[in-house]
Amino acid sequence: MRVISGTAKGTVLYSLEGDATRPTLDRVKEALFNIIQTKIPEAEILDLFSGSGALGIEALSRGAKKAVLCDKSKKAMYIINQNLEKTHLKGQALLIQEDYKIALNSLKERFQFDIIFLDPPYAKDFAKIAVEKIIEFELLKQDGMMIIETDEEERMLEQIKDLNVIVKDIRKYGRVHIIFLNRKG
Repeated sequence: MRVISGTAKGTVLYSLEGDATRPTLDRVKEALFNIIQTKIPEAEILDLFSGSGALGIEALSRGAKKAVLCDKSKKAMYIINQNLEKTHLKGQALLIQEDYKIALNSLKERFQFDIIFLDPPYAKDFAKIAVEKIIEFELLKQDGMMIIETDEEERMLEQIKDLNVIVKDIRKYGRVHIIFLNRKG
């Protein structure tokens, strides 16, 4: 796992041991960032289920202004901190070690984001709940984008169909589906 482009290009990132997290594959990350590259410069990013921090760090490396990286795991926070130090991007990042619902609640009065990455454990309903909270708390800017990584496209689309979001695009990379959402009106 490495930073693909930008100021930290080529930096190999530390990752968490075991199967508690599932890092986004470099080829998927590269394809994703090729799609959103024009939205990254000066953007404010939320990487909600950060794991190693690879998505938030990639965005910072490509010119994002700020990234908030959240994960409830103490081990994940340690790895994210190491990766931010290694890439010299720590000054642009805010780390929050909390459950995602608590993290979203704590962000609601202080932030609005241009891009929100949601890469939660696949078998849970965390993405649906997170999207609901993001909309309720107005954490996504009007022209902002949420990006969900899932291995169950149909289940995810069913879960979010009645929420105040528009599916702008869906891409498939092997078993991984990337769903791009915008707020309605």
